[in-house]
Amino acid sequence: MFSNYEQFKPELLDIMVQLEKFYMVTHMDKHGSITYTNKEFLAVSHWTPKRVLGKTFWQMFPDIEENQQEANQIWGQLLNGKPWSGSVKKTTRLGKSYYVKMTAIPIIRSEDQLFSVLTFEVDMTADFQIKEKLKKIAFFDYETGLMNRHNLEKTVNQLIAKKESFAFVYLAIDRFYTLQDFHSNESRKEIIHAFTNRLKRYFQNGQIARIGVNEFVILTQFGDWFIEGFNDFLKRYPIDIQSSTLAITTSGGIIRYPENQNTYTNLMNAAITAAQNATELGGEKIICLSTASHKALNRKSLISQKLLSAIEQEQLQVVYQPQIDRQTGETTLYEALIRWNDDELGTVSPDELIPIAEENGLIENIGTFVLTEAAELAATLNKAGKPIVIAVNTSVREFISHTRNKQIMDILRKASCPPQLIQLEITEIFAFKAEEEKSIFRQMKQLKDEGIEFALDDFGTGYASFRYMQSLPITKLKIDKLFIHSLTTHEQTKQLVNGMIQFAKSMNMYVIAEGVETEAQETILHELEIDALQGYFIGAPITQKQVLTTFQL
Repeated sequence: MFSNYEQFKPELLDIMVQLEKFYMVTHMDKHGSITYTNKEFLAVSHWTPKRVLGKTFWQMFPDIEENQQEANQIWGQLLNGKPWSGSVKKTTRLGKSYYVKMTAIPIIRSEDQLFSVLTFEVDMTADFQIKEKLKKIAFFDYETGLMNRHNLEKTVNQLIAKKESFAFVYLAIDRFYTLQDFHSNESRKEIIHAFTNRLKRYFQNGQIARIGVNEFVILTQFGDWFIEGFNDFLKRYPIDIQSSTLAITTSGGIIRYPENQNTYTNLMNAAITAAQNATELGGEKIICLSTASHKALNRKSLISQKLLSAIEQEQLQVVYQPQIDRQTGETTLYEALIRWNDDELGTVSPDELIPIAEENGLIENIGTFVLTEAAELAATLNKAGKPIVIAVNTSVREFISHTRNKQIMDILRKASCPPQLIQLEITEIFAFKAEEEKSIFRQMKQLKDEGIEFALDDFGTGYASFRYMQSLPITKLKIDKLFIHSLTTHEQTKQLVNGMIQFAKSMNMYVIAEGVETEAQETILHELEIDALQGYFIGAPITQKQVLTTFQL
C-alpha cells in the first residue's frame, strides 16, 4: 500500500481490505490527483507506484476529446456530491486502451465540499473485445470486411435521417457463376477480393456493402457519369487468376436520394430493377431508371404498404365477371375477381394486386377472403334454384400449406356451398410446381374428389407441358387474352388458337377464351367452336348485388 486508511473510520477498514481483493481501487484528492492505487489497478494499467502517484484522474483516460469530455462529466457529477457508475474506456501507461466498469464515490466533508474520491473498477476488456467481435460479425461481411446488408440498411437510414443526398449504386458481377465454373473455390475468393479492391480504389470515400455472393452496394457522392465509368475502369485493370486474365464487368443501377426514392426499401428495389434492366440489355451497363419506372415502383411500394390495412379494414371488394356457354348462350359461371378502390391509389386491379400480395405473403389472406365471398354467393344462388358455378383464382403459395385443401372445404361447409359449384383456376406456374410437389398434387386430387373442378388459366403464357395436362386433375383450359387480342390482326394467331382448341378437346377439356372485347373476336371464336367466352364484350365484372339482381333475387 502507498498510504493507509487512517482517514477512514476504523469500522470501514475491514470492508476496504475485502474490496481490494476484488476491485481495482484508486483514491484521489479533491483536485483529482491520485494519492493511492492498489496492486490490481497497477497490474491492469501497467503504471508503477512511483509514476502513478500525483497523476490526475484525466490522465487515466485516452487523450482525445470524446474521452476527456466523458472524464469531465464524471468529475462534475462527483463535485456535486453524486456518485457515478458506468463503463468507461481508459488507457495504460503505454497508451494501450482497456475498458472497466467503474463506480466513483465522492467523500464529502464539512460545508458539503468534496474532500476526496474513491473509485472501484472491474476490468471488462475481454468482454468488450468479445462484443466487438460479435458486432463485426453482425455488421460486416466476413470474407471482404465490407458492410453487410444489415449494416447497409442502418447506414442508409442514418443518412436519410440527416437528410444527406447520396447515390445508391447496386452492382452485380456479370456472368459470375459462369466465371466460377472455371475456377476453384479459392479462385472464387480471389476474384471477390480483387473485385472488392477495385471497388475501394474507384469509389474512394464511398461506403461499400456486400449484400450477396456477387452483389454489392455503394453509397457515394459521385455523379452518374463517374459511376457509369466503373466498367471502363475494370477493363483497364482486369483480374489475374491462375495465369489467366479475367475481364470482369458489372450490371447495375443508380438511384438517388432524395430525388428518386426516399426509403431504404425503395432505394434497394429501384436499384435492383435498374440492374435487371441493364442485364436484359446485355449487361456491362450501369443505368438509371426513367421517371415513369420510378413512378410505377412508388405505386407498387404504396400498394404493399397499405394492403394489410386494407384487408383488415375490409376495403377489398369481390366482383364477378360472367362466362357464357357458346352453344346455349347462357351464363354458366362467374369468375370472382378482387378489386380495391383506394382514395390515394385509385382502382387497384388484380394484375397489380396479386403479384404484390404474393411477394409480401398476404396472398393467402386474399385467397381466403375471395373464396369465402364466392362460396356465400354460390350458396345463395343455389338455394334460389340457380346453381351457378363461381370460379376463384388460386396461387401456388396458398398451397404451400399442407392443409389448404382442408381450409377450403371448411369455408365451403360454413357457407353451405356444394363443392361442385366452386372452380379453382390455376396458372401454368402453379401446374408446373404441382408436378414437383406431391403435397400440392395430393391436395388437388382430394379437392377434385370432393367435387371441385380445376381450370388452367392463362394458357400459352407459361410453362406449357403435355405431362401435367395428363397428370393433374384439370378439366378446363382458358386461352390467355394475349392471343385473343391479336386474333383478328394476325392469321398465325388464329391458327394457333385453333390448334389450342383442338388440342384441349382431344384431351376432353372444356375450352374458354378470356379477354373477348370485340364482336369480330367473338365471331372468329364461334367459327373455331370454342366452348365458352369471357371478356368485356361478353360482360363486365359486376358486384354481388348486381349478380343477385340479374337473377331477380
